[in-house]
Amino acid sequence: MRHPDPEIQPFDLTMLYNDTPIAGLLDAPRGKPRLLVVDDQPINIQVMYQIFAADFQVFMATSGAQALAICKDNPPDLVLLDVVMPGMDGFEVCTLLKADEATQNIPVIFVTAHNDAAQETRGLEAGAVDFIAKPVNPAVVRARVKTHLTLKFQSDIMRKLVFLDGLTGVYNRRYFDQQLALEWARSARHDSPLSVILLDVDFFKHYNDHYGHQAGDDCLKQVAMTLKASLKRPADLVARYGGEEFICILPDTAFDEAMTMARQLEQQVRARKIPHEKSAVAPFVTISLGVAARSEPDVGTEPGETVNDSNALIALADARLYRAKSSGRGRACGG
Repeated sequence: MRHPDPEIQPFDLTMLYNDTPIAGLLDAPRGKPRLLVVDDQPINIQVMYQIFAADFQVFMATSGAQALAICKDNPPDLVLLDVVMPGMDGFEVCTLLKADEATQNIPVIFVTAHNDAAQETRGLEAGAVDFIAKPVNPAVVRARVKTHLTLKFQSDIMRKLVFLDGLTGVYNRRYFDQQLALEWARSARHDSPLSVILLDVDFFKHYNDHYGHQAGDDCLKQVAMTLKASLKRPADLVARYGGEEFICILPDTAFDEAMTMARQLEQQVRARKIPHEKSAVAPFVTISLGVAARSEPDVGTEPGETVNDSNALIALADARLYRAKSSGRGRACGG
């Protein structure tokens, strides 16, 4: 279907992924790109909203401080930023975004009535990718946004490839460590739930000894893809923690919800019915899981168990994984 304005055609950047073999590995975006419009004048925000609302999730901020908070908590795919604003101007906002590891890869396009060369140079030196003069031409601003989103999503692919485990295709330990630090900080800042699930494949050494290492690799691939397919929310992730161990980060997920998810993961892997003749649990591959949350009800915490930082969270999950294995394997333990 054509856009009502014949000069402004809708576009879907998910097509960048859908025709590639790595689409399933990179958690390709499935919805509309997220666009943040920052301007202290509501009429300018309204203009941008009308241009982009059909094809984007459009967020709005009327101050630099508000824009920084949005980028920190719900990072957009691109920022359209006014230069002249009271308090913190656009140059300062852009500089702060580029100085923060969590937001430095968000492309910023300045939109301003001041379009002299000195202003443009200053904006580019601050880290902006483009400069657009007001009043904006809808077709031009859409074309430029599309170009920079395309470049951004391609860069995202390259960054994610660095963080993928070469065997299983899920994230690697390096990416997990990075994301856990970010999610822990966010959880502490907003006092929101955060859970992790640490798991491993039961009697995997026996599996390798009996079926061979190539079959063992195939087994790990199947388990990894099963885990990944079972995590439905975009923020949830699974990573290979080491050997036959995997770990899941579940932001905004309370302890009881994480326990439910862990039991579902165990059932999903068991349902694959990957033959395992040397398992003492079942004739198929099973997993054992340990669950821990940043904030748990008293019933889920033993004396002496505290979760003061992300390392303590992992240690608690590891202790509960050990308990699951000691009590028969093929189960989830959260207490």
